[in-house]
Amino acid sequence: MKTTFKSVLATSTVLLAGIALTACSGAKQNGSSNSNKKSSASVALITDIAGVDDHSFNESGWKGMVAYGKSQGLKRGTNGYQYFESSSASDFTPNINQAINAGYKTIFGVGYSLKTAIASAAKKNPKKNFVIIDDVIKGQKNVASANFRSQDASYMAGVLAARTTKTNVVGFIGGVHGDIVDLFDAGFTKGVQDTAKKMGKKITILNQYVGSFTAADKEKSIAKAMFAKKADVIFHASGSAGQGLFSEAKSIDEGLSANSSKKVWAIGVDSDQSSLGKYKSKDGKSSNLCLTSVMTGVNVAVKDISTKAANGKFPGGKQLVYGLKHNGVYLTRGYASASVWKQAQAARTDILNGKIKVPSHPSK
Repeated sequence: MKTTFKSVLATSTVLLAGIALTACSGAKQNGSSNSNKKSSASVALITDIAGVDDHSFNESGWKGMVAYGKSQGLKRGTNGYQYFESSSASDFTPNINQAINAGYKTIFGVGYSLKTAIASAAKKNPKKNFVIIDDVIKGQKNVASANFRSQDASYMAGVLAARTTKTNVVGFIGGVHGDIVDLFDAGFTKGVQDTAKKMGKKITILNQYVGSFTAADKEKSIAKAMFAKKADVIFHASGSAGQGLFSEAKSIDEGLSANSSKKVWAIGVDSDQSSLGKYKSKDGKSSNLCLTSVMTGVNVAVKDISTKAANGKFPGGKQLVYGLKHNGVYLTRGYASASVWKQAQAARTDILNGKIKVPSHPSK
């Protein structure tokens, strides 16, 4: 999703030796060469417009690439691993071309917005490997597609929300309507509903979409309205726009004492967003309002596919789906109580055993 929220390396734009950069590209890169390594193990990541420090898909993908590089003894730079940062959709193709011209063997496009650019580049460069994250490209043997069973981890988040709420009102904020965000919406909603039924409670679920994955100001307004309607736990699947949710939740909790029963919570997405949940209460105590984060293992997928490619087993033409079993999706421990966390883990076991079937689209 791009979603598609930890601090990654701050970088400046520099020239790769011997490579003429396209003038309109928004790429940022640096690093040394890996002349002693085979270029067949080299990998590049093309971000979507939210940038590499998005606390979401791009950041997670980059962490996976860094982990892969370390496992292979590669350095950041030519013949190693690198990212190319996009400022707008017009940067996608120039950035992909830069990665190709720089000699990177396997090129990842992070998020469905890069689908067309990746598919086009793959057709023109049949000897290169390409990967689309969070979408599917069919009929191209040099393209692997990586997707995630995000609905399963979102179901677990729904369990946490239902067992944490004191007002019996929770919320979901989506970025843009589509199959990917549907996974989060459907899973969370089902988790809340099933848990409410078990508890013999009626829990209201407020649901609204931002229409963007970057409009944090609009999300802040949506969150403010939901909190005004008594929601005390809100889950977002809206990329960097989700920072608006955390900002609004923080403005409420900072005015309360640390142990106030009126505390509100946010549930993060794609990467551990607990850093966004840090605040100081009215009585000066450090606290955190990030109940948990629904982790999408873009890092897991990037490292896995990169390793396969380095070993000559690139899964071209295949659709790979990462789920709970190998932490392709999971929840962070966060700040849920021990008893509530136990219930979420019980749900995980039931999903893996097939006792719980989680829908991939919200019911209408």
